[in-house]
Amino acid sequence: MTLDKYEDVNVQIPPQPQPAIVLVRPQMGENIGAAARVMANFGLHDLRLVAPRDGWPNPKAQTMSAGAIKDTGPVRVYPNVGKAIADCSLGFAVTARLRDMEKDVYGPVEGCAELKAHTQNGSQVALLFGAESSGLNNEDVSLCDGIISYPVDKFFSSLNLAQAVAVIAYEWQVSLDREQNQQTLPSKIASKKAQIGLFEHLEEALENARFFYPPEKNPVMRQNIRNALIKARLTEQEVRTFRGIVRALAKGRGQQS
Repeated sequence: MTLDKYEDVNVQIPPQPQPAIVLVRPQMGENIGAAARVMANFGLHDLRLVAPRDGWPNPKAQTMSAGAIKDTGPVRVYPNVGKAIADCSLGFAVTARLRDMEKDVYGPVEGCAELKAHTQNGSQVALLFGAESSGLNNEDVSLCDGIISYPVDKFFSSLNLAQAVAVIAYEWQVSLDREQNQQTLPSKIASKKAQIGLFEHLEEALENARFFYPPEKNPVMRQNIRNALIKARLTEQEVRTFRGIVRALAKGRGQQS
């Protein structure tokens, strides 16, 4: 089967916007499988291959993926980069070598943020990774809108293909989690009236228990207690819970508070 026959495979891509991971001229099936596995670990499912050296499908890739290739859907294979990213409106090359081109250069965090911004309107984006031995060539990079470069040691900058995919897959998932957390409304902090009510209730109980000793340290001790409770940023429910605790402790001494 020729590479072109893989181009029209009907792949079910999850509705959650995500980048296509494009492995350009990968050499070892094991690396393809490992890349697919780490993609699945972080919820990425769109794996595309450009002219894999040993053809496709590859039994070694299937084995190394630990089932990820089957679970994430068919891998699409293309004869060149242009066809692999034809449906993408934005593509970044992941490479340690900065080229003599006018390209914006991003770190993994900034790069993922830029890609994510483009997926919000339904646009498809892609990340390109080069072959194990030589990486991406200038022709590949010229088709990309920018470069993502990892902060690796300049004396040993070569990453295994699957490791390189792992870094960006992790950061993509982190960016999703960060976005979801930002969309979650924080719990409403108790009003100052409620907080002060708790302070006075607690201080009265502590006064009855003769906690404030010696007397000259009374103001400082009260201040420290209030500061600690204010730092906790208690909600209305938490204030009610603490006042219930104070009442229960007071009753335990046979007192009403």
